[in-house]
Amino acid sequence: WTAFSRAAEIFHIATFNLENYLDVDIGTRHAKPDAGKAKIRDTILAMKPDVIAFQEMGSTNALLELRGSLKSAGLDYPYWEHITGYDTNIHVAILSQFPFAARRPHTNDAFLLSGRRFRVSRGFAEVDIQVNPKYSFTLITAHLKSRRPVPEADEAELREQESIVLREKIDARLAANPNANIVVVGDLNHVQNSPSTKAVIGARGKTALFDTRPAERNGDNQPNPNPRYAPRNITWTHYYGVEDSYSRIDYILLSQGMKREWLPGETYIMTVPNWGVASDHRPIVAGFVAEEK
Repeated sequence: WTAFSRAAEIFHIATFNLENYLDVDIGTRHAKPDAGKAKIRDTILAMKPDVIAFQEMGSTNALLELRGSLKSAGLDYPYWEHITGYDTNIHVAILSQFPFAARRPHTNDAFLLSGRRFRVSRGFAEVDIQVNPKYSFTLITAHLKSRRPVPEADEAELREQESIVLREKIDARLAANPNANIVVVGDLNHVQNSPSTKAVIGARGKTALFDTRPAERNGDNQPNPNPRYAPRNITWTHYYGVEDSYSRIDYILLSQGMKREWLPGETYIMTVPNWGVASDHRPIVAGFVAEEK
């Protein structure tokens, strides 16, 4: 296993919504300009994650083009996953330096809302990743319904139903093994106290996920004057032009088993000049020790 030829004591997982990484125009979505592709490549090269999940990836051709450009620059991801859900334009995908022990693509999940049947739009990519012979984890990446209104149903209700389906996947893994190492990443498209995000995180207790809350590495290190709230460091991941607002809607969430291996000091928002050339999202990354704690 080539991935084991180097020390694997610490590894990093990232997630990045690429804002339409398309190789051709599809409807109202335009192909990613070369400047945007280059900025995405350079941002990933600056992070050097061992595993990276993507949202708003185009076709497999687009994924393999990005993978090839990273390899040409010295960052090789031998293993990849790309799934197509109900939305045939944008997809979730994964690049990994470590091999996959199993793949469980979720491409056809459905739910009932007000008596109508809907499909989970982007599906969920789920893989078991073998970091070394003794350590593995399950990675699930999601891209939940956006907050843009749609004629078919209320966008918040659709997103919440998708989040419930996602939570069922998590619960199934934890039912099989309460100490399972699980990382749930991606664009959940709402803030942390919204019903849909709370559904993914789960109720308090052993099955609840832990929110790593990556922040900028800008020197902010003081606690919040109000102890009920998280520190006032800068954690936004998405710029929404309509409102001229910045919010945290991208997440790296951990099972209680995975949290034991988490390294807070290796967890952050990637900040680069002209970040918006790449995407309207900023990538986040978390570090882990590759041994059971």
